[in-house]
Amino acid sequence: MSSFVGVLVSDPWLQSQFTQVELRTLKSRFLSLRSQSGRFKVEDLPPVFAKLKAFDEMFTEDEIKDFLKEKSRAVGEEIDFESYLRAYLDLQGRATAKSGGSKSSSSFLKAATTTFHHAINESEKASYVAHINSFLGEDPFLKNYLPLDPSTNDLFDLAKDGVLLCKLINVAVPGTIDERAINTKKVLNPWERNENHTLGLNSAKAIGCTVVNIGTQDLVEARPHLLLGLISQIIKIQVLADLNLKKTPQLVELVDDSKEVEELIGLAPEKVLLKWMNFHLKKAGYEKQVTNFSSDVKDGEAYAYLLNALAPEFSGPGTLNVKDPSERANMVLDLAEKLDCKRYITPKDIVEGSPNLNLAFVAQIFQHRNGLTVDSSKMSFAEMMTDDAQTSREERCFRLWINSLGIATYVNNVFEDVRNGWVLLEVLDKVSPGSVIWKQASKPPIKMPFRKVENCNQVIKIGKELNFSLVNVAGNDIVQGNKKLILAFLWQLMRFTMLQLLRNLRSHSQGKEGKEITDADILNWANKKVKKAGRTSQMEGFKDKNLSNGIFFLELLSAVEPRVVNWAVVTKGETEEDKKLNATYIISVARKLGCSLFLLPEDIIEVNQKMILILTASIMYWSLLQQADESEQLNVNDGNVSDANTEASMDGTKLSLANQTSASAMEDNASVQNEEESQEETSAIKSANS
Repeated sequence: MSSFVGVLVSDPWLQSQFTQVELRTLKSRFLSLRSQSGRFKVEDLPPVFAKLKAFDEMFTEDEIKDFLKEKSRAVGEEIDFESYLRAYLDLQGRATAKSGGSKSSSSFLKAATTTFHHAINESEKASYVAHINSFLGEDPFLKNYLPLDPSTNDLFDLAKDGVLLCKLINVAVPGTIDERAINTKKVLNPWERNENHTLGLNSAKAIGCTVVNIGTQDLVEARPHLLLGLISQIIKIQVLADLNLKKTPQLVELVDDSKEVEELIGLAPEKVLLKWMNFHLKKAGYEKQVTNFSSDVKDGEAYAYLLNALAPEFSGPGTLNVKDPSERANMVLDLAEKLDCKRYITPKDIVEGSPNLNLAFVAQIFQHRNGLTVDSSKMSFAEMMTDDAQTSREERCFRLWINSLGIATYVNNVFEDVRNGWVLLEVLDKVSPGSVIWKQASKPPIKMPFRKVENCNQVIKIGKELNFSLVNVAGNDIVQGNKKLILAFLWQLMRFTMLQLLRNLRSHSQGKEGKEITDADILNWANKKVKKAGRTSQMEGFKDKNLSNGIFFLELLSAVEPRVVNWAVVTKGETEEDKKLNATYIISVARKLGCSLFLLPEDIIEVNQKMILILTASIMYWSLLQQADESEQLNVNDGNVSDANTEASMDGTKLSLANQTSASAMEDNASVQNEEESQEETSAIKSANS
């Protein structure tokens, strides 16, 4: 395991102004620029800062030069990394003042977790604490520390060991983490703490959270804005879990025909929730359309109509006749309390239009009383859209993988969202930078069908250039939603990404351009690793049915990191139940090491060839990475600073199949990164590995 502790600067205040990912990115950039001339001077700053999206529309290069002079910085002065950070903050402060302030922080609705002004919403914090106290109060380990007091820093103190995050993920999506893999001693050493946070972050990605701008060190430090942003995403996933046709088939009542069912399947859960809310409001005679969980609900009127429609036995005309928003909000929550739906929100949150808490409130109402009936004449529409188990698992895997890459578009349903070609072009540009000709692409919303075909034709063209197997395949096949073809294309894309990472890493370790990595190379590496560790298991191939008991992968994981597998909890894998226990443990242990995986235990038990290959390749990548880290560390100790990006590589949550290609993707409202810098950092990381 890596002993990574983050990028440190001597000034604690300066350290506190940046997340670890920001520091790693900025340091990588600084070292890269310094290495070009051996020195970095003040005169080098204006052209660098002027290219950043945060500043390019604010200042010209000359204005930045004048600003630095105001700060008494001599042109020929050589600057160190901390001076570089201070200059960045100075200019950022000027930009913020010029724009009249910056946007505020993360929310359920936009999974951004980094901002310049790290203000904490105390009402949201109190709501999250109440949620944790409610759902984890009886947990065998955490009950010794709960309930938490929302007025204190109890939440942040408890989160530092990583156990809370892992347990909360399991509440949101039961069975995601095998709790046997969580380190739950009362006092954890830094190594064990880092393992818990690595497991938590990789598992958060595996349930759909965006974590590209959070590192394990940020969680060890329990940085409040980052931690609350991540917790908000986890709770969002939990409260919206039933807002799909598979969990709640009665939702088909919201649509009229099969075409609308397709659209419903492709909607984000919060959009489905809005559709459901408006469905009942229209029936109740409410004339407005609710389009958000903020300004449209802050007067409380929509809530009054909704609760009157869903719970007439508790409601009455009195709520509708009240004019004062605060008084109406109090009455609404009195009604909601009778349905046990008051956990997340206060009257003040309604009146102020808190989007996070209003969304959670409406979702809770849906969970307790959705007011829908099963219309047998419509159920056939939903049944037609139901996929077989393996297709559903593969769609889920590719969806989560795509969302982990940090592309601009969030995918809710692969089969629907890729049909205009734009998402696939975004992914291709991530995994093969420069391959997309954006001038020939059309960005959604796309009204003209032929524009979608053009996008998809370019997707197929790039796929062929990457040597994908696409015989007799055309862009229109994707536009038509051919599920088999879409899954086949995405599989080749994921496999290409993994093999490229392995090739680049091996090239870096050998100091020369490496040959292509093949499936056979991965197979041979795994067998040799297990044999060298003195184990007897071997796999014949990625379809080897003997792999279903999980023993080979546990021996492989033990071979790459002897202390990571607790053999006392491993079963012989003879029964189906024992196989599932082993498979669940394998996935959690691999994530605990730093592998970013999106498969399910069933993929191991059924020996899904595709997922078995990715699992093996991910373990191989992690193992080779440790060797590269050790080699680079020797170079650093010898005074070699050429590994500017190795520091960024040492966080296990970053060096994964997904994040290696997108680790520098950051939200614009963070005012720290921009698209150009993200691409440059990605290129720098790749060049460090090739």
